[in-house]
Amino acid sequence: MAELKLYMTPTCPYCRKVLDFMKQNDITIPLADRDFSPENRQALIDIGGKPQVPCLIIDGTALYESDDIIGWLNENK
Repeated sequence: MAELKLYMTPTCPYCRKVLDFMKQNDITIPLADRDFSPENRQALIDIGGKPQVPCLIIDGTALYESDDIIGWLNENK
């Protein structure tokens, strides 16, 4: 199983889309709120090169765009 972490913010509609899909499909992965702490924001930049959310980290590699994240989760749930 891949090591996963989803960087998100509660106010982002695209993040909500991913979170809603996860809830509907009983998918639980660690979440990191980008805006909760400077450390979360910096970790996201360090990994993916930008602070964009939603961002699913898969074994240390960043995957952006809600539809792409949902597609990956759907194929790998």
